[in-house]
Amino acid sequence: MVFVTGILVALGGPVAADEPPTPRDIVERGVAAHGGNVWLEPGTLTLSGEATFFAPDGTAPRSHADDYRMWRVMNPDRDSAHGAEGKVRITAKAGERILFEVGYDGETTWNERGIVPKAEADAFWASNFGFGIIRSALGEGFTLESAPPREIGGRAVDLVRVIDPQGSATLFGFDAESGFIRYLAFRSPRGWHERLYDDFVKLDNGWVQARSVTLLYDGTVSNIVRWTETRVGEPIDPAIFAPPVE
Repeated sequence: MVFVTGILVALGGPVAADEPPTPRDIVERGVAAHGGNVWLEPGTLTLSGEATFFAPDGTAPRSHADDYRMWRVMNPDRDSAHGAEGKVRITAKAGERILFEVGYDGETTWNERGIVPKAEADAFWASNFGFGIIRSALGEGFTLESAPPREIGGRAVDLVRVIDPQGSATLFGFDAESGFIRYLAFRSPRGWHERLYDDFVKLDNGWVQARSVTLLYDGTVSNIVRWTETRVGEPIDPAIFAPPVE
């Protein structure tokens, strides 16, 4: 084997000196960067902070939640990118006033007004769920495809398209230097949904959390979330996810 003008020449023919990483390489590096096994199987996740919500045209803030919280019980066998999985509850409050509340107990979706009909619930989750599927992306039945790299927020990002067993695609952008997930995008009932992640912090257990999350639909900012507290793997009272009593 010899080195000639930027390529390695071997018995089997020329081989590029610097082979680009495969989609699987990029995802595996991202998993390791975010904490490895503790990030893949956290069991539960509780996040709290604040959020600003914008008018539909994105021109001005519509409301601000100074108390914004999310509780999650993960489904380790998740295979659907944009459907309700595991258990979840999200509460947005301004002072003592509830701006909105939504939950899913594993069977029923509800909000501050009561039980949500299934068709409406499915459309809601299809427009909001998407990040967690990356934890299943290396499993059987999933397809990983490369997409052209780009720059996001001044950072070089490697893009990987994750296709779940049902054929639903989600685009993930991994920071080329750190491996952190900085970008997510997928088609939803509300339009082309994108998320921008920034301000990463590493917990004592190795978990890496993006404290800043910006959500967009069809290129317009919908809301910006700022997480200030992260708890991983701690017990969550099942009553948190229960629908309100009629």
